[in-house]
This record gives sequence, structure tokens and C-alpha cells, in this order.
Amino acid sequence: MSTETLHTTLPRQLAGPREWLGLAVLALPTLLLAMDATVLYLAVPHLSAALRPSGSELLWITDIYGFMIAGFLVTMGTLGDRIGRRKLLLIGAAAFGIASALAAYATSPQMLIAARALLGIAGATLMPSTLALITNMFRDPRQRGTAIGVWVTCFSAGVALGPVLGGLLLQAFWWGSVFLLGVPVMILLLVTAPVLLPEYRDTQAGRLDPTSVVLSLAAILPIIYGIKELAKDGLTMLPVTALTGGLVLGVLFVHRQSRLASPLLDVTLFRNRAFSAALGIQLLSIAALGGVYLFITQYTQLVEGLSPLEAGLWLLPAAGALILASALTPALARTMPAAYIIGASLAVSAVGYLVLTQVDPVSGLPVLVTGFVIVYLGISPMFVLGTDLIVGAAPPEKAGSAAAMSETSTEFGVALGVAVLGTVGAAVYRDRMTGAVPGEAPAQEAESARESLPDAMATADDLPSRLHDLLLDPARAAFTDGLNLISGISALVVAALAILAVWLLPRTRPDRVT
Repeated sequence: MSTETLHTTLPRQLAGPREWLGLAVLALPTLLLAMDATVLYLAVPHLSAALRPSGSELLWITDIYGFMIAGFLVTMGTLGDRIGRRKLLLIGAAAFGIASALAAYATSPQMLIAARALLGIAGATLMPSTLALITNMFRDPRQRGTAIGVWVTCFSAGVALGPVLGGLLLQAFWWGSVFLLGVPVMILLLVTAPVLLPEYRDTQAGRLDPTSVVLSLAAILPIIYGIKELAKDGLTMLPVTALTGGLVLGVLFVHRQSRLASPLLDVTLFRNRAFSAALGIQLLSIAALGGVYLFITQYTQLVEGLSPLEAGLWLLPAAGALILASALTPALARTMPAAYIIGASLAVSAVGYLVLTQVDPVSGLPVLVTGFVIVYLGISPMFVLGTDLIVGAAPPEKAGSAAAMSETSTEFGVALGVAVLGTVGAAVYRDRMTGAVPGEAPAQEAESARESLPDAMATADDLPSRLHDLLLDPARAAFTDGLNLISGISALVVAALAILAVWLLPRTRPDRVT
């Protein structure tokens, strides 16, 4: 009897000491992936000064990682089901370490974008492997909920540690040092995983369909590109064509999956109402968070003038709230249905976004920290219970595919939020800066200052001192206006999601779902 069959016939089997030690090992890539995202946001002003990327290149540097993860997660999750989830985890760990070194020593925006793309592909192998292994190792619903709570808590700890460690590195070294955090973590994972993690794979799975892999990428990437360009330039031919083409290819991809004996994506999972609703709510709530987080981290440094380390320390209360809520959610889930917990928590998060609409460019830091703490308190229960609902809906042999879809919704959401809300905020900035640049500034420098706040700061350094504040004061105000607007948009989106959660999600307690 195969290992997979054994776990299928004993769905209530309790995990033992080895499984809990294995969970500690799986925390390593989870911590790293969370840190990698947050330290990049802190490094944006520094890499902007060193590499001088254009506004478009800067957006690609921040979101190409999420796009590639979103594009490859389904493929990698299904690949793990076939070749073994531990094996894929080890391959991804080695690739991530190498790509981290390449990103650290990038010498141009194009090289950094390419390295971040490789990091995204490697990250796509790590994320579904960790969650699928947890799902296989913890078959009892209550233990699985606790394990996923620990997994999310580790992610939250990575969010907390990332700004602090990144700030310390940026204080002492160059911007590329933040990427080197991944190297020792991946080495430790490569050493411990073969000893503590069991292997799981679907022995009945068919071969991987290359056409489906190509179709999935050909659908996702043009859609993301189209959204980015529509938000930035409006209804022009190129983004409309890209978006339309991506949607058509997406329909073809789904149609092909419904006809294959061994599909890349098991579309029958979407017939489960809880699965589909949790997936959609998770995607959109993370999208709201991703776009706002990018502006928050830049606000602390570019508007308030904090050092990277100071910025990281100011963000610690919010990260602490995220850790606390993640740790308490499994216990709360034993007393109240998932629909009510997620709905109430999203309502709390919407209040936090409303607080962020009141941040101003002069003394807004206390308001910003307060609002962000409330946002994080509200977002964590959704992430813990939403993930459990998604992966719990799949049979054990499809755990990798379900985990990949859960992670796809998260990473796609972050990338979508950065693309859409980031470009909305950038459009607000450009609108507010029209006519705000001092007339004495050279034409080329003036045009650059209208593109982004980092460009305005770089331009101000080259201007006479009497023009410095005349440029930066309106630039900081314009950036803050962008933060206020996208926070208001996020509040509306998350409030609507709270209502949908109560309506669509299960009203049974997660630990009682078999």
C-alpha cells in the first residue's frame, strides 16, 4: 500500500512527533518568502538611487516576482503531486538560493528584473510544497487547522522580521544584501528536510501536460500586463489586446483541463462553494493589502524620512498584531463558524483602511501605524481559515494542486494589488504634480520628478537648495494623496468581501468539517 493510499484510508490519523518537527522545517521557507517580500519594499528607495530604474521598471522589479509565482504555482503544485513534494521542495530551495545571489549583485534594472523573475519561479516550487506537505502530514481536521495556523504565524513572523533584518542590513551594507537572507535559510532547509520530512506523491497521476503549462502562462501574464497598462494609460490598443488575448487563452486553458484525464488544474474543485468563495475572497483581500503595503513602506522612508531600520521598527506593531491574530485564530475557530469569523475580521480590516485615508504628509506616522495594526488584525483570520477551507476541500492526492491554487490566489492578489492600486496611486501622484514642479528646474529633471516620489527626491538632490523644498513638499503631498485614495478603495472592497464571506462561506466550525 502506498503512503498516499494509507493516508487516504485513515483520514483521522493523528500526527506524531515527527510531523510536528517536520512542521518546524517547513517554517523555514515560509519565513523566508515573507521576509523576501517585505525587505524588497524597504529596499526600493535604495535600489532606485543605485540603479535609477524608470517608473515602469520599478513596478516590474516589485511585482515580477509575484507574477511569476502566480504563473507557475499551478504547474509546480501539480508537478509536486507527480514527482514528490519533498523532492520539489529541495529543488526549489537550491534554485531560490542561487537566484537570491544573482539578485543581490544585479548591476542594472533589467538584470534585477530577470533575477526577480527567477526567484518567482523558484518560489513557486516552495510554496505549494510546504502547504501540501502540511495537509498530508496532518490529516485530522483539528490538527490541520492548528498546523496551518502555525504556518500562517510563521509567515507573519517573517513579515515582522523582514523589515527589522532588512533595516539592519540596509544600515550597514548595500541594497543587494537584503536578498542574501535567502542563502543561509535555503542551505539549512536543504540539510534538514531530507531527515525530517517524509515524501508524498500521487502514484496514480498521469504525465504533466506541456500544452496546459504553456496555456496557463500565456493566459496569466498578458492579463496582468493588460491590467497594469490599463490602470496607467487608459483604454489604449495594446493593453486591451493583451487583456482580451489573456482571457481567451484562459478560457481555452480551463476547457482543456475539463477534458484531460490528468489535468494541470482540477477544475472540479470549483464546484465546491466553500472552496470557490474562500479562494476569491482571499485573492481580493490580499490584493487590497498588497497595493497599500507598497505605499506604506515608501511613506515611512520617503515622506517621513525614516531610515530603513526605523521604518522596520515602526511596522513591528502591525506585524505583532498579525502574529497574535494568526496564533489565536485556530482556537477561535473551535467556538464559531468560519463564515462569521472571516466576515467580522474583514470588517475590522475595512476600518483599518478607513483610518489610513486620514494619513497626512506632515505628521501622519501615528495614524498610519494605528490603521495598519487594525488592517493586520483583520486580515489574519481570513488567511488562516481561508487557507484551511481551500486545502481541506481537496483529496490527499490533490493536495499539491489545491495548495497551489491557494498560494496562487495569494500571490496573484499581491501582484494584482501592486499593479492596479500601485498604478492608481501613481496616476494620482502624476496628476497632483502637474504644474507643481518649480519652473526653474530643467525640463528633463522636471519630467522625471513628475513620474514618482523617488524620482522627485533624486531630482531635488541635483537642484539648488532654494528649490529643494519647493519640489519635495508638493511631491510628498501628492504621494500621500495617492495612499489615501487607494486606502479608501481597499476599505470599500474589503467591506464588500466581509458581506460575501458571511453569505457564501460555511456556517459550520472548521474543526468539524471532515
